[in-house]
Amino acid sequence: MSSFVIRGNLCYSINSNQINIRPQAYLVCEDGVCAGIFDALPERYAALPLTDFGDRLVIPGLIDLHIHAPQFAFRGLGMDMELLDWLNTYTFPEESKYAQLDYADRAYGQFVSHLRRSATTRAVCFATIHTPATELLMEKMENSGLISYVGKVNMDRNSPDYLCEESAKKSVAATEHWICETKSRFARTKPILTPRFVPSCSDALLQGLRGLLEKYALPLQSHLSENFGEIAWVKELCPDTEFYGEAYDRFGLFGGDHPCIMAHCVHSSDEELELMKKNGVFIAHSPLSNTNLASGVAPIAKYMEAGLRVGLASDVAGGDTENMFQVMAGAIRASKLRWRLLDQEVKPLTVDQAFYLATLGGGSFFGKVGSFADGYEFDALVLDDSALEHPQELTLRARLERCIYQADERHIAAKFVSGTRLF
Repeated sequence: MSSFVIRGNLCYSINSNQINIRPQAYLVCEDGVCAGIFDALPERYAALPLTDFGDRLVIPGLIDLHIHAPQFAFRGLGMDMELLDWLNTYTFPEESKYAQLDYADRAYGQFVSHLRRSATTRAVCFATIHTPATELLMEKMENSGLISYVGKVNMDRNSPDYLCEESAKKSVAATEHWICETKSRFARTKPILTPRFVPSCSDALLQGLRGLLEKYALPLQSHLSENFGEIAWVKELCPDTEFYGEAYDRFGLFGGDHPCIMAHCVHSSDEELELMKKNGVFIAHSPLSNTNLASGVAPIAKYMEAGLRVGLASDVAGGDTENMFQVMAGAIRASKLRWRLLDQEVKPLTVDQAFYLATLGGGSFFGKVGSFADGYEFDALVLDDSALEHPQELTLRARLERCIYQADERHIAAKFVSGTRLF
């Protein structure tokens, strides 16, 4: 890692309700870590290389807490279906193709290329049940310079024959082999346990994954309370549970001593939310996916106010784009509709809150990530919004807000991950 200084218009969250704007400020990076923001550069940093980005905006890198790498190939398809029909029609047939490494090489190459050029600096990814293809994805993510967790998916029941592991025992054994092969192999890409969701994982499989969680001290990701049909199915499969989250928690797979991300949480009960807060479970809010698949809109402002840990997720391909700017804008729009049409006690998300979720909120899953405060890892995007023409003078705050609604990879002039400039 190198040490250097950049100068520009810095924009970053102080907390969940406030964006700090520092015009024409210097941001110091020492060994990949933020070491100070200054209006005038102190003499002790004068010898460091300096890049002046002029009037461009500089923001922390955006965090995608939940994305399905193999689904990138069919993003934008099947958006007139609900979750379970969509899985059977599009997702499972596509994911079965990753048994063939030549296909996986081509498809994952496209996925990683797009993600590298996007605003995402860190991601938490689902792969498939196929170990060789999952390792291939990890290699590509490592070479991209991005920082990520990648999960080999587990599913041994209620799945098509062509995408169902033979038994819980063999699923656990394959997962342990994969963990041993990858846990120390990469610097920026780490394994994460990934039971797809309760309906596709037997009790024996979940119990086996608990053993791996304890043995290797890994984080875990899965899905939770996304769709009414899914929730009813879990209740049928696990009649002794009071709510969906208990189906994970009874096996020790619901946070606590090990970091945990649950995607969606659209229809979580108060009891489920209380347990998530107690166990420190992260919610990966996926507004584009939840609207595309008609799952609903999670009351994210309520979750934030209650002190739950929340970040944003593209959830490709339920979400139709990896563009996290669009995810931020989608979260705001969805929350407004929920407030207007369903529940006026839960306020819509503000721009400040959506920006926080995409940076500091999701970034905290990775540690001190998502801010320019001292000691945070140096992840940054330099935004050139000059092509977003306007006849009037705009404040820096207004320019940032407009980028949230209109920017894409064409407006990223530079990208840094943990102090390394990718482009």
